[in-house]
Amino acid sequence: MVILITGASHTGKTLLAQRLLEKYKYPYLSLDLLKMGLIRSKNTSLTPEEDDRLTDYLWPIAREIVKTAIENGQNLIVEGCYIPGGWEKDFSEAYLQEIRYCCLIMSPQYIAQHFFDFMKYANVMEQRMDDSWCTKAHVLADNADYYRMCQRYGYKYIWIADEYKIEIDI
Repeated sequence: MVILITGASHTGKTLLAQRLLEKYKYPYLSLDLLKMGLIRSKNTSLTPEEDDRLTDYLWPIAREIVKTAIENGQNLIVEGCYIPGGWEKDFSEAYLQEIRYCCLIMSPQYIAQHFFDFMKYANVMEQRMDDSWCTKAHVLADNADYYRMCQRYGYKYIWIADEYKIEIDI
């Protein structure tokens, strides 16, 4: 089984992937780590700030990793914001039977009430070099984009509204 976890920045994708690793012993692939490996090795001229172009660049690689894991009967968690809307069109029905999708979205009220809290803990799971770009307005817009994507494609999502308690069963 492959679990795809996506959502806006700072929604806890890496934290959820780590919890699933601990619970189910499934390895996980961070698309941010893949991104930085390809950038630092100069296998791309893209920069970390080019999210839309990075999705176009990273998704074909991640998609083929997912297919390979399924073909080999291996479990895998893939987490990151580089999973595009319409991702499922890249897989046959046989592959889709082995994929679970999860999108994390924070409500506007949750963001307004907890913005400084989750920014304070942003480095717990991964050391962020520079989060100065991450404003409340940016987080609100980014989560609204993911909400619209889930609505457009009919994706299930986890709505973070009252307290941050995320668990999924596979």
